[in-house]
Amino acid sequence: MHPEIQEILKTFEEINKIPRCSKHEAKISNWLKNWGEAQGLEVKTDAVKNVLIRVSASPGYENSQTLVLQGHMDMVCEKRSNSEHDFSKAPIPCLLEGDWLRAKDTSLGADNGIALALGLGLAKSKRAKHPPLELLFTVDEENGLTGANALEPDFLEGKILLNLDSEDEGIFTVGCAGGENTRIRFLPEYETLDYGTKLGLFSLKIGGLKGGHSGTEIKAQRANALQILARGLALLLKITKKKGDGNVNPLFLKGGSSHNSIPCFAEGLLALEKESFSECKKSISEFEKTLQREYAQTDPGLELKFEEEGEEALKKVQGLKDCKGRELKQKAPVKVMTRASAEKLVWLLLSLPHGVYRMADDVEGLVETSNNLALLRMTEGKIEILSSQRSSFKSRRAEITEKIEAVAKLAGAKVWQENTYPAWEPKMNSELLTRCISTYEKCFGKKATIEVIHAGLECGVIGSKYPDMEMISFGPTIKAPHSPEEKLHIPSLEKTWIFLLALLESYC
Repeated sequence: MHPEIQEILKTFEEINKIPRCSKHEAKISNWLKNWGEAQGLEVKTDAVKNVLIRVSASPGYENSQTLVLQGHMDMVCEKRSNSEHDFSKAPIPCLLEGDWLRAKDTSLGADNGIALALGLGLAKSKRAKHPPLELLFTVDEENGLTGANALEPDFLEGKILLNLDSEDEGIFTVGCAGGENTRIRFLPEYETLDYGTKLGLFSLKIGGLKGGHSGTEIKAQRANALQILARGLALLLKITKKKGDGNVNPLFLKGGSSHNSIPCFAEGLLALEKESFSECKKSISEFEKTLQREYAQTDPGLELKFEEEGEEALKKVQGLKDCKGRELKQKAPVKVMTRASAEKLVWLLLSLPHGVYRMADDVEGLVETSNNLALLRMTEGKIEILSSQRSSFKSRRAEITEKIEAVAKLAGAKVWQENTYPAWEPKMNSELLTRCISTYEKCFGKKATIEVIHAGLECGVIGSKYPDMEMISFGPTIKAPHSPEEKLHIPSLEKTWIFLLALLESYC
């Protein structure tokens, strides 16, 4: 192992002790600022808590052009359905398994914490030879590119940017898709039912799915927990309608974690006639077996649970009270969604697209346009649904966005778009790319792969703010980012470090 890799991994473990879910980067931002100042380096921050650390040039490199090394502070906080990990305060332990580093039942945060560790490792290195450096660490990349969008025109001096947010060593990324999110707000109608006599409370839970990054892994056709939840609810509605009792009334629904993660969990708390429970449970069990056959290759751990719940389940639903605002008691009237609203919501979820919409015509294997049915939340009686559209073409992204908007309006929901970001158009003849290709071949005796990706990168936004910026993205191999399966390949981290040192040295 390269002598400085162990130090980089130690720094990464320190970073993983600091809460840094998207939108909650204040602590990691302050930690980076304090770290830079403790090293005697120039540090500046901006209004959204982006951090810039300037590192002086090595002797002999003082007149070289400034290079920007860039990564983002935040991480996608995903965990298995049975995990009690609290991302807001608990450290993420790093577990070494052979050549791989992973977490226990949660996402690791190597996306993009390892970029922070690499940048700080470079700043501390006694043997690295490099031009003047700007280490740019941005906030909220995963949930809106907030940090990149907030950059002021004079925040950076460098005109060459090395983005360390790619996840396949030996591949140089030179372009990416643009995207936007669509938010749907559905307002159900409610009624009150007497819980505790004929009516019972039942939960439907979907878990064991792989999930993953909605850009890099959308073409893997993995199961989406929200789609399964909708199919399960549709099955229960069908059974009860056939029996004539008419009661499947959702009290609480949720699923997914962020716009760029394929949902790996979902659950619903339902009011249902007790006499229908056995038939419904049998049907859900058969449905589970059907799904396990459908997703045997992509999600072998898939499971559905349909169970009767007690009053304690109600207390877990934040803000839920009886129809008069009183503390819930046995046999109290409970506010539930009407059957008509439940049906309309299920139809909406079943109709929304998810997955690959179109493959690229000019790049084999590249997804051109996709949608991720990402998130469902029930707050103060309102249903919020979030989807994330990506495309290499602005017009095609608009096409799928308009389809989603049309479906939502047909369901009587409100709909709007947010967090739009531009595509990063490749420049195949740039001096930076030529230098990277040559340096990589000198280091390892083989050619690197050049690619354009479907995932979004901050390069598109940064390039729109700094039009003269040359950019490239690379990094160590990370498998299954944005999921509890996430893991970092240590040998690829070593190769990334060796390449990075050689590339910087080449600017003398």
